[in-house]
Amino acid sequence: MIKNNIKTSGFSLAKRKELTGDDFYDSRTIDNLTIAIVCDGVGSAAEGAAAAKRVTNYLMTNFKSKPSIWSIEKSLRNFISSINSILYEESMVNYESVELVTTLTIVVIEGNRLYGANVGDSRVYLNRDNNFKQLSHDHAMEEAGYENVLTQAIGIDKTVTPYFFENIIQKDDKILLCSDGLYSVMSDDRLENEMKNGATLLVKKASRLMDDHLPDDTTAVIVEILEENPIELLKKQVLAIPLSLTKGEEIDGYILQKSLIQNNRTWLCEKKGKKYVLKFPAKEAIDDDVILDLFIKEAWNSKRLKAGFFPKAVIPKNRSYRYYVQEAIDGIDLKTYLKKRNLHIDDALLLAKTLLKMSEYLLKFDLVHGDIKPENIMVTQRDGKNIFKIIDFGSMTEIYSLNSRAGTPSYLAPQRFEGKSINESSEVFAIGVTLYESLTGKFPYGEIEPFQTPVFKEPKTPKKFNNNIPLWLESIILRSISIDEDIRYKNYSNMLYEVDNSDKVKPFFNANASLIEKNPVMVYKVGFYIMLVINAALFLNFNQ
Repeated sequence: MIKNNIKTSGFSLAKRKELTGDDFYDSRTIDNLTIAIVCDGVGSAAEGAAAAKRVTNYLMTNFKSKPSIWSIEKSLRNFISSINSILYEESMVNYESVELVTTLTIVVIEGNRLYGANVGDSRVYLNRDNNFKQLSHDHAMEEAGYENVLTQAIGIDKTVTPYFFENIIQKDDKILLCSDGLYSVMSDDRLENEMKNGATLLVKKASRLMDDHLPDDTTAVIVEILEENPIELLKKQVLAIPLSLTKGEEIDGYILQKSLIQNNRTWLCEKKGKKYVLKFPAKEAIDDDVILDLFIKEAWNSKRLKAGFFPKAVIPKNRSYRYYVQEAIDGIDLKTYLKKRNLHIDDALLLAKTLLKMSEYLLKFDLVHGDIKPENIMVTQRDGKNIFKIIDFGSMTEIYSLNSRAGTPSYLAPQRFEGKSINESSEVFAIGVTLYESLTGKFPYGEIEPFQTPVFKEPKTPKKFNNNIPLWLESIILRSISIDEDIRYKNYSNMLYEVDNSDKVKPFFNANASLIEKNPVMVYKVGFYIMLVINAALFLNFNQ
């Protein structure tokens, strides 16, 4: 798996001729975190393999929903303590002895920082500049002949005391997580020399050293730092944040002309006869690292996302202040445009395709826009026709993140108010609401205020407000804004296919739609035959 500047690989082999072992591992990128875990189920315990898998999955799941205010260290402490208690209590209830037992080693990379913890004798090594060093600590007896006896493991006691470590990572670092099956057959020198080839070849090399008859289950995960985190590099730059900005002020050759947002941090400006937009961080970023980090992430996304859906952006190398530059779009935002007129059908279809293709593009970076709405869409012209550009890099976030109130309430899917993660389906909902509003001037579920938890009822069909909308397009919009997540489009590609193929669109009806709305032909046929039977009966009765 590769995420920007980090690459991970993992591999496991069971001991001897066995088909499965007691080890379990995983490595993932969750939001802005890279997480790698190796667990070695204790063989003497009846449920060692199950414990290894459960601990790995539990930690990964909990990091996906980690409270944003928790530090990595606090998260590690709480999550490890929690799963330890769960396994211990379950063992006592089901077996009356400790049977769900495993070692654990975990590393979490956030920015340029490495956080780690271990319980038991699975290890973490760091290879930097030809210096190979163990970062973890073995919880095992030191007396000769008892080296394999663990003094701590997950699930072995009511409480657990992990060993925690922390470090700064840098370019070309390689981090190895492994079970004792690996380091017991390979020396440190051999591990250092072989880990450059990746986890699979490293474990297979260990197997060959033992004539493919490994004495223990053997697992390795390798995390490679390909480049220093670009966001951290930007953060290291010593740049001032202006407290105030005024019209006519010149900054690095850019002359500020007009504030575009009420907080006076985004300005239309001019340099050498060309128009640009300068965006500065909020004043609070001077003292608040979280706000500063969000702005730096926004600037980085604006620079790296090079596609026609977005305005071009750069981060000047020689700046006297912290800001980034975007091209100025000659047009107005869609919200302003809609105050005078609704979109024509052709423009609405172009908007739908633009938003869906933009969203598919962001998936390549594991991102979602997070705040799709008319205010974040610019309407400009090319060859006399309307085209759309999407703005606001500050709202972009990692897909499946749990920032449940990110975005604007009136465009949030019902599931987002329940704390569920941002995904393709929730973004499709925002696209559908935007299309509904663009064609009708109305919100399908009414305007929702911040911090309000709304009650969603079936919306009125768009054609009630705009009879020019074709039935197939109405069906697409209604499906995209369905309250029921199972009915709504799950992927951008599903919705885009139907936008491109109107003849393939199946009619969509609200759950409370009448039978005559859902199938008028059938109703009329049944009515016809009922009347036919009634008339026949009346005719026979009359003739008697």
